[in-house]
Amino acid sequence: MTLKAAKTWFLRLLLVVLFFICYYCSQFYFESYGGSGKSPQPTVSLYHNYCLQRKWDNLKFNMSRKTELFLKLKDFFWRKHLSAEALPYDIKGSELLLLKVLAVTSSYKMPANIERLNDAPVRGYEGDVGNKTTLRLFYPESASHNPDIHNDPDTLQVLVPFKQQDLRWLKEILYDEKRVRKGFWKPPPQIWLGRASRIRILDPYFLRLTASKLLQIPLQPCRQQKLVHPTTGILAVFVALNYCDVVHVAGFGYPESRNEKHPIHYYGKETMKSMKNSYHDLNQEALMLKRLEDQGAILYLHPHS
Repeated sequence: MTLKAAKTWFLRLLLVVLFFICYYCSQFYFESYGGSGKSPQPTVSLYHNYCLQRKWDNLKFNMSRKTELFLKLKDFFWRKHLSAEALPYDIKGSELLLLKVLAVTSSYKMPANIERLNDAPVRGYEGDVGNKTTLRLFYPESASHNPDIHNDPDTLQVLVPFKQQDLRWLKEILYDEKRVRKGFWKPPPQIWLGRASRIRILDPYFLRLTASKLLQIPLQPCRQQKLVHPTTGILAVFVALNYCDVVHVAGFGYPESRNEKHPIHYYGKETMKSMKNSYHDLNQEALMLKRLEDQGAILYLHPHS
């Protein structure tokens, strides 16, 4: 090939490359600014995701946002991701129990819209907390005999396993086996009417990072330190921050005073006295809730003290 022919071939190739560059740039321009692009939605979604990521980054958690909330049978997670810790922060030693539980619960499916979550009643309080419960976080000691009393039929019942007995309890319920009553600080229901198709297991990832990143409490405290776990309330907030665009909370927080007669929830008769010797650091959780509110990460539906 002569030098002149080579130059001609190179110029033609350059023109073709420039043509495609200009074409794709014009498509990006049209989609970004509402022009005649055929599908503006992807750019909007990218911008939306960018804003959400910026909001997440501003919280300075130093971790990635995770929106797959539940453990899934098809992942064979104990093979792909070897567990370093036991429950509640990982699944080491509980793989076979999880295998049996996940085998009879439905496959992973997340509702398109998350309206309301956490283990708190809605019926009778609709004027204050809304009328939709998408996820209800629970553990055996907090489970009610019949979940349908406080939930819609399509509400997902999400188990937060704190210990191996929690998974064993659920397995015994699902397989109608003899119940083992030992290992619980409060007797869980021996007959539970939750439907297998609506049961999910929360990935321990969320409890682990709620403790280590959000609350900055040690996962394995020294002998002199008291064992501390996050409450399901602060866990629900962290789950929502991972999944939802806007997080509103109602009736959740802790009184500033040390009044042991002050109610814990907007429902029920439990007071702060019952939390006196609990495995929770309420002071740290109150500080984090205040920080999240100050940063605009959570919004309260009602004024609070």
